[in-house]
Amino acid sequence: MQSTLSRRAFIQNSTLVLGGLASGSRLLAAEAASPRLRVGLVTDIHYADKPTRGSRHYQDSLAKLGEAVKHFNDEKPAFVATLGDLIDSGDDLEKEVAHLQTVERVLDRLRCERHYVLGNHCVDGLTKGEFIENTALDQPHVAFDAGGFRFIILDACFRSDGEPYGRRNFEWTDPNIPDEQVAWLEQQLQATDHPVVILAHQHLDDAGNHSVKNAPQVRKVLEDSERVVAVFQGHSHRDAYQQINGIHYCTQVAMVEGPGLASSAYGMLSLYDDGSLRVTGSRLQPNWTIEAGATGRS
Repeated sequence: MQSTLSRRAFIQNSTLVLGGLASGSRLLAAEAASPRLRVGLVTDIHYADKPTRGSRHYQDSLAKLGEAVKHFNDEKPAFVATLGDLIDSGDDLEKEVAHLQTVERVLDRLRCERHYVLGNHCVDGLTKGEFIENTALDQPHVAFDAGGFRFIILDACFRSDGEPYGRRNFEWTDPNIPDEQVAWLEQQLQATDHPVVILAHQHLDDAGNHSVKNAPQVRKVLEDSERVVAVFQGHSHRDAYQQINGIHYCTQVAMVEGPGLASSAYGMLSLYDDGSLRVTGSRLQPNWTIEAGATGRS
């Protein structure tokens, strides 16, 4: 039986080591041991049957996602998490539903569980109910346990006035987590002895317009629990990292950016008993490791 890791033991004296470390002379504990849990991560697929706009190659995302699904099936993670924006906007409701159903047919090939984070583009022309009807999503915010960890999915697709996103009724710069969901989050953190990983779309760290408006309030709840190891998020499309009061905020690279398979991005998150975290990136998603037993970022 696996022992329960405390958040304090898991992240105490840890550091983020970015790209290229595996080729160095040091051997991390995380590279020498088997992970306790592995999770596939993909974000900002933005599939749509429409022409390329700027750096976003919407149609190419379907083949990119197909490659990622094959990779995940080969690697056999416990589950795959999509961190938001499965689709991009269509001309009308029928088109957006078709985009979503097309993506779902690819995700249906996964031979493991999958979990969804709701992104702002997921409900640009759809309501949340319509998104749920056409995917395997049960509800937009949820908590579940896997491999001795609690995972909590948050939904920041709410306006400042509390109205849920849907049918182009929002500005993307106005994401919020309502008080009721914050209270639910606090309850979920109090109800577990496991270390916790948060999955989000909009940023919970300090990232300007890409951040949740009430991110400081949410961070305080995460910090006060002394259980949260890391937050994995998408939305800004670029690799990014911040550590705030001992919690690691890890932003994954978007799949939609750039043409062809070579510009895709997805990764495999490994969590280890010694407190290490590692993302093994594919294509444009960098490798990085949060190494136990060190201080500072290098």
